[in-house]
Amino acid sequence: MAEYDPQKVGYLLEVGEEYHNALDMEGFSRMMQSPSYCYKFYWLEAIVKLISENKEEVSYHEIIDEMIANAWYSVLEFHVHLSGLWADGEIRDNLEKAVLKLHRLSHLPANASKIEIKNQIQRFEKELHPEKMFLTQNVPYKALSGFANKGEERIDLNSSAGVMMTYYNRINALSPLPYTFGEQKGLDRKIRFHGLWIQMIQEHMVSILGWIQYEKVRWLQTVNPEVPGLVYKLAPMDEKMRKLSHVRKLWDGILDMTQIIDVFREEPVKKEDYEVDHFIPWSFVMNDELWNLMPMDSSLNGIKSNRLPRWDAFFRKFAANQYIMYELVQEKPGIRKLYEMCYRDNLHSIWASQELYRKGNSREEFYGILERNMRPVYDSARRQGYEVWENHIAGSRGKGI
Repeated sequence: MAEYDPQKVGYLLEVGEEYHNALDMEGFSRMMQSPSYCYKFYWLEAIVKLISENKEEVSYHEIIDEMIANAWYSVLEFHVHLSGLWADGEIRDNLEKAVLKLHRLSHLPANASKIEIKNQIQRFEKELHPEKMFLTQNVPYKALSGFANKGEERIDLNSSAGVMMTYYNRINALSPLPYTFGEQKGLDRKIRFHGLWIQMIQEHMVSILGWIQYEKVRWLQTVNPEVPGLVYKLAPMDEKMRKLSHVRKLWDGILDMTQIIDVFREEPVKKEDYEVDHFIPWSFVMNDELWNLMPMDSSLNGIKSNRLPRWDAFFRKFAANQYIMYELVQEKPGIRKLYEMCYRDNLHSIWASQELYRKGNSREEFYGILERNMRPVYDSARRQGYEVWENHIAGSRGKGI
């Protein structure tokens, strides 16, 4: 997104004189305006990516398969709702429904590759047909509405799909559109890309995809107001982004001084066999803040995955370990130094630095501050669809549940 300046509304007009004179760049810049659902963003993104593969003609099938693959990770790993929810909590969006249905049918993981996803789409083509057909009803020609009604011929933009496609094919002769419609039926219908648009899009791929991502994030943040870090939830993240090394050193120092009880096992954490993990999943908070991190048995980390611990059973045990850390930070200069090393990567929350870790908190004051700030985040994750982890080791021993 570095080459896209959202403050410069007409930036797409600055792609070169040959395009400015031949192509309606203003119409192109309006292809994602006034969305009611997420479809325009994923439709245009799919088209741009297919053009990058030197495709000159593609079917609805190909475009919608690309849309499903592009939405897959956000929906499954981060529980992002592509067009929000209805008042009764039902999913509004048929692209999101297609992803969820394919996941139920295929059992593919959230980090499945695009090839794996598309292979499973073909396998379950019949089952996905209703959702895919819905995505063809308005999106293909609604996306072109910015090019309409600029000449003498006017048209009602709420006309039927057939009338709109005939109209766009006709005005294409006067001013080239990014694509025109074939005569095929249903999902087999093809759209053909104009040569000049192919050239323009391929030469400005980075800027255009940055623009699409910017507009998509704005939309998704609007319909997912409780979800933090949404810009990072559009594609698989590099594990190197996680910044846990200084927190690990801090807990190592603490374990050298005192015993810490594993929140879930109710046994002492072993310094040689633990991992630093997030109480509220990283995939929701998208940060490595110290107040949300805990040492836990390495064998449980993968089992817990990105699920939430049961709050009533485990929060106070988590808070107890946080308070041990807090006391040692206040009392031991060596631990204080390790804590200060976490400033850059793990201590950005103002409430944590000004309230939670300030000197002089009693145990109950500390617990209260932590709960007051963590519980709303936890509840937001639950509302967003994050599962609660029920199969705790402690539960199997009759503890903690």
